[in-house]
Parts: sequence; C-alpha cells; structure tokens
Amino acid sequence: MDEFELVAQYFSQGRVQAGVRTGIGDDGAVLEGVPGQDLVVVTDTLVSGVHFATEHSAGDIGHKALAVNLSDIAAMGASAGWALLNLTLPRADTVWLENFSAALLELADRFGVALIGGDTTRGPLSISVTVGGWVPSGQALTRQGASTGEDIYISGTLGEAAAALALGLDCQQQLTLLEGELLHRLARPEPRVDLGIVLRTLATAAIDISDGLLADLGHVLAASGQLGASITAEALPLSPAACKLLGKEAALSHALAGGDDFELCFTVPPERRLAVATLARSSGLTLTCIGTVTPGGGVIVSQGGAPHVAVESGYRHHWQADG
Repeated sequence: MDEFELVAQYFSQGRVQAGVRTGIGDDGAVLEGVPGQDLVVVTDTLVSGVHFATEHSAGDIGHKALAVNLSDIAAMGASAGWALLNLTLPRADTVWLENFSAALLELADRFGVALIGGDTTRGPLSISVTVGGWVPSGQALTRQGASTGEDIYISGTLGEAAAALALGLDCQQQLTLLEGELLHRLARPEPRVDLGIVLRTLATAAIDISDGLLADLGHVLAASGQLGASITAEALPLSPAACKLLGKEAALSHALAGGDDFELCFTVPPERRLAVATLARSSGLTLTCIGTVTPGGGVIVSQGGAPHVAVESGYRHHWQADG
C-alpha cells in the first residue's frame, strides 16, 4: 500500500463541506474566507512513548489527536472548520488504520470539521494535527484579559487522566467501573467547543488545561500582567473515582498538577456569576468557581483555612542541550 492508496482508503471523508473549495487530493487546500470572522489556527503533535503508549488503542489515539486541538479551539472561543493530518507510520497496519481513522473522522464529523489534507510518511509513529476555526472579528478569547478580583472557574472535574496514568491503566487490562471512568478521561477527552463559544460573551480570559491547573492558570496570570490567584482546595472539582481509588490527597495533587484534563479554566467578573450559573444549568456542565484573581504573589492554595504557595508544576517537555 502506498501513501496515495492509504489516504484514499482511510482518510477521504467522501463529502464536501461548506467553505472548502479544494480538499484532499491536490497540492494544497483551497478555503473560502468568512467575512467578519478571524481565523484561529492551532496545532499539536502526539509522539509514541511520550503522549501515548503502544498499549493504547488506535481508536483512542485517533480521537485524542484531534480532540487536543479542538480543546485549544475551544479555549479561543472559536468554531472548528478544518483539519490537516500529518501521519508518520512504521508500517501500514490495516486494522490499526481502520480504527484510528474511524475514531478521528467520527469526532471530526461531530464537530463539523473537514479533513482537507496533510502528509503521510514512513518512520516512528507520530501524529501531528493542525485545526483551523473561526471566531467573530475581535472576539477571540485569549490568556491576556484577566483582572484582579475576577472569579476563576473550571469546567468539569480534574485529575482523572493523571490518576489513570498513576495507576498504569490501559485498554488491554480488565478494568473496574471506576478504573474505566479514569481511563476514558485519559483516552477520550471531550473538547469543550460549545462552552468556549458561549464564554466569548462572559469570560475575560481562558485556557484549556493540558499541562495541569497550576501550570495553565499560571500562563493566564502571567499573560494578564503577572497577576496572582487565591485558590480554595476544597472548592476544586475532584474526580470521585480518583478519590476512591487513590485517596483524596492524591486526587487533589493530580487535580492541581496533573495534565491531560482538557477542561477549560476561565476568569469572569463577579457581576456575571448568575450568568455562569445559568450557563451551567442550560449546558449540563459543571462550572465551578475555585478562587479569585489577586494583584500578585503567585498562586496561593488554601486547604483547611491554611494558605501556602503552590509550587507544583505541570508537564513540560525538556531537551538536553548540545555542547
């Protein structure tokens, strides 16, 4: 099977989507511009042995490769429109390709994303996805808009993915119901695209939690003028499954510093609390206020009424410098 046969068999969606004049099969994609809209472009790479293990299913990898990009789109308050896939494969395993492409394209269809091109090559397993989307001009959410006194919110619950990693869970094991809940959050994160679109009119800043709450909230605070935050540990939306399997303290640690949650962290002026509560009811999502933005001093996490400076950090890639 050559690269053209591979693309034709597994990655041609078989339908034309609005805004795409020319998609897969040419030297480049041709897209229509959208009047009054700004283009938002995000990209992520998943590498075998770093972002996923060989035990992970092809379907889970395909879903996550697109989902992590859609999560970035959500954090910008944008709607997704198209995606590029660069796929490096050690061999053309037909069963793996069927499951990978089916999961990726199912998620793409659910969010109205057109797969418009990319590249395939032979080598160690690596997946890079680039997603483009649209947001009304001047309305994109960024990390830069938080202000002192604003509330800090989190969608969903935190720490499941990190707990699954800590327990060494994978799809080849016989899992309990609670273990299955944790592994599902690691393997099949749900991008909060619809939430991000609504937050354009409520939030002042937003970020998706990919590297851990403390690390990612820290990016918002730094970008907004070296601000600080006061967080109440008891307010954090912990995973019930993680609490039962690992204990509350370990679950709290994973919620603060674990990665791969792909929930949204956002800041909102206090006068909009009722609007956020209304949004939570109408969307069915848990939206939890975990603290407030402060003038500076880093992130202070109070537990049992005793404050301490949070020193845990999220995941970062590191390289050994040559020379």
